[in-house]
Amino acid sequence: MAPDRPQLVFFTSHRSGPARRMESLLAHIARKERGRLRVSKVDVDDRPDLAERFRVDQVPALALVVGRRVVSRLDGRATAPKIESMLEPYLAGEELAEAVA
Repeated sequence: MAPDRPQLVFFTSHRSGPARRMESLLAHIARKERGRLRVSKVDVDDRPDLAERFRVDQVPALALVVGRRVVSRLDGRATAPKIESMLEPYLAGEELAEAVA
């Protein structure tokens, strides 16, 4: 497991129905990709500073961070295929690196 693997940040709020409905999907992705991806959950009500820093205007929102930089994001409720297509370019190299190691 590489410590510098990509991180998917899930911005949510306990008041947001769409965000609550995405929680199980994000939990599934976290389990499925646990060796290649870190998944973090941020409640914007508890951490407005992070929401501002990541320029989150609506929840749910997803930000993919690679090398301390946001490389992709999805705002609003997203489907599994949409999230996977966002992750694919950044996780494809990880698979190869693990296979060679």
